[in-house]
Amino acid sequence: MMSRLRESLAGPGYVILNVLRVLNIITLMDLIAACAVMLVKIHMLNSFFFFEAVTHAVVALVSVFLIISELPILRTYFDNHWPMFGQQSSFYSLGGIMMILGVSTLGNLNTKSMTQDSIGMTFWRIIISAGILAMISSVLNVLASFIFSDRETGVTARQVRADGAVAPQKAMSRSSSSTHSHRTLHLSMKREETLPTYTRQNPVKRATKRLTGRFPLKISRPVEPNLVEPDLVAQNEAASSKYSRDSMEIRAPDLAHHPAMYSGHMV
Repeated sequence: MMSRLRESLAGPGYVILNVLRVLNIITLMDLIAACAVMLVKIHMLNSFFFFEAVTHAVVALVSVFLIISELPILRTYFDNHWPMFGQQSSFYSLGGIMMILGVSTLGNLNTKSMTQDSIGMTFWRIIISAGILAMISSVLNVLASFIFSDRETGVTARQVRADGAVAPQKAMSRSSSSTHSHRTLHLSMKREETLPTYTRQNPVKRATKRLTGRFPLKISRPVEPNLVEPDLVAQNEAASSKYSRDSMEIRAPDLAHHPAMYSGHMV
């Protein structure tokens, strides 16, 4: 029932939240103006005035950052690096920061250098209006986040402000696509785990294995001289001496009986 009520509020919420956006930008610009006034009207009572000036400068820079986050620019940057100000978040972070800035601005009026007599009624009104508007905008942002966000469908107040009545349908399509991508990633990781692993083999071992597979050679152990039988050694020596003796008994042929010597006697 609550989700249906919030879906019906998505259309009017588009207008309400964009009006609240304009109010946020005006409030933040008022805070920047108040910080500029306090920087100009600061009194150098002692050497610690520098830190008071840095505080006002930081508040002004934070206000500029929040203004950029409220504008429809750099959406991808905020989604990736500042998700609390992205499309997937509501205005709770914005409301909390604006409350801190408003309380800090009003707290500066409790000094002698920021009284009506010191800075004048006009500048004093700029400072007090900035603090009050920041606190009011903070409460409105928190209430808008609670009213227009729906956790069941995954719709945030920023999505309602950007898409209006079609925000629930777009949120469902985004959730289905993210579920499909998550399932695909899970299946791919599971498939990678089931695949066999291969180790690189040493090329020398691979070549040796290939050669021994084709030619089953068996290299015997070399025979040591001390292990040879004496009879076998004697036979080998006799055979080698016989061959050497036969080679020494070979003589040159007698040329007297060669046919060339009788070539002159032929008719």
